[in-house]
Amino acid sequence: MKTAVLGPAERTEALARMADRELDVLVVGGGVVGAGTALDAATRGLSTGLLEARDWAAGTSSRSSKLIHGGLRYLEMLDFGLVREALKERGLLLGRLAPHLVKPVPFLYPLQHRGWERFYAGSGVALYDAMSISSGHGRGLPVHRHLSRTKALRVAPALRKDALVGALQYYDAQMDDARFVANLVRTAAAYGASCANRARVTGVLREGERVVGVKVHDLEEGGADDRFRSFEIRAKQVVNATGVWTDDTQGMIAERGQFHVKASKGIHLVVPKDRIHSSTGLILRTEKSVLFVIPWGRHWIVGTTDTAWDLDKAHPAASSADIDYLLEHVNSVLAVPLTRDDVEGVYAGLRPLLAGESEATSKLSREHTVAHPVPGLVVVAGGKYTTYRVMAKDAVDAAVHGLDVRVADCCTEEVPLAGAEGYHALWNARARIASRVGLHVARVEHLLNRYGSLTEEVLELIEENPELELGKPLTGADDYLRAEVVYACTHEGARHLEDVLTRRTRISIETFDRGTRSARECAELMAGVLGWDGKQVELEVEHYEKRVEAERESQLQPDDQTADAARLGAPDTVPL
Repeated sequence: MKTAVLGPAERTEALARMADRELDVLVVGGGVVGAGTALDAATRGLSTGLLEARDWAAGTSSRSSKLIHGGLRYLEMLDFGLVREALKERGLLLGRLAPHLVKPVPFLYPLQHRGWERFYAGSGVALYDAMSISSGHGRGLPVHRHLSRTKALRVAPALRKDALVGALQYYDAQMDDARFVANLVRTAAAYGASCANRARVTGVLREGERVVGVKVHDLEEGGADDRFRSFEIRAKQVVNATGVWTDDTQGMIAERGQFHVKASKGIHLVVPKDRIHSSTGLILRTEKSVLFVIPWGRHWIVGTTDTAWDLDKAHPAASSADIDYLLEHVNSVLAVPLTRDDVEGVYAGLRPLLAGESEATSKLSREHTVAHPVPGLVVVAGGKYTTYRVMAKDAVDAAVHGLDVRVADCCTEEVPLAGAEGYHALWNARARIASRVGLHVARVEHLLNRYGSLTEEVLELIEENPELELGKPLTGADDYLRAEVVYACTHEGARHLEDVLTRRTRISIETFDRGTRSARECAELMAGVLGWDGKQVELEVEHYEKRVEAERESQLQPDDQTADAARLGAPDTVPL
């Protein structure tokens, strides 16, 4: 399989191909479900297109807890089917589909009551392990273990002694959610899918009752007087995979949807590694749900909240009350409490939950639903990140049913993502690679865990462009090389400064300045690939700085309404 490139020229070609002929399947929505659906359709031999109005994973799929997990709390809800399905997917991702991106992570669950709690929680975790192993894909992770208070404090010295009487330790997995989606899109493109971000669907084409395509605005083309280049893309089946925007996109066909999607806001804090002394992640009970403290490189991610949200979907805002909630709950078990000054980054995302089962969003269904509301249109909604591949399979199965031709069954269980093939061999050779290219072995490990076997492409950029000094760290964010900024534009579809600082890298949440120190250098590196002049560089930096300023202001506001108003004070680089 040839590795696909998502550079500026390839994007233009993809849009031209989509506009030039009728597709079998057109997927609208470039999050994890949309990207997974495009990969599923392409690997069945169907001519496939994928459109995203903003950037790949710009919505929910870049703002999750970054966990690939079965969902222990769903066991308590007796949702055994969802847990079993998610554990199978977790095993597939760890072992076969994306070992370069999905990694095991340990969690400690502090016990606060003697006797009954250890039995109750221990039984749940034992069932979790058993279901994982019975799925046939769960043998890559250690099983849980029971710890005394003394042993628990050894692995997590940050905990207050009076916060636990003992503990359970178990394993799940984590990934960089936005990078995962970018790899999914590249994999779909490698199998023939035409993929374009910054291309907004503005309406549907219909012949009678049947949906036969969409109207598109290319947000990257046209000058100041002609902002949008409009055209049509025709397809035998259109798949709506727009997550929390499902109801909005359903409105384009002027038909009452068969279900509704309710948005639930979850926020996360990022703090430096040295603020919490522990060799394991933590999972804590709250009055509403659970709270995670997740290892994240040289940082910790603390989250999440679960509150209803009916304001701006593109830029959900974290309020001061949200931040206080997380700090209060995590500090209830920490010997040295966290303060606002410890917080490097804050991000907020929206879960797409199927409405109707309960008023409380924490009790709404994480199951997914696929529907065929009108001929030619498939809608997929709900679900959780871990089960994206199952959602994609079900969506394509429904689309195939509408094609009325024989199409191959889903095969994505056997299709590794771009960068997975050869990853283990390169990892074993990381010291030799570091010596060859003149980088520290820790740098090579960082690259391998972000790009897998595609690391060789990043290293080629460094060797082929010595004048750009791409092997040097980025100013203000020395975890990342300058080459990664260039690679994001040449290979991964980044079109704007925000795409690189918030999704291709995580500089926007991993530095106290939120990426403003890196912004200009990053924009100047991008300019060479994207053809920006000095004016565009200034515009990109200005927009990014205003975005950071608006986010900081929103995080000082007391409630959702005022936080939303403050966040909307910064305009988008490319208005929708």
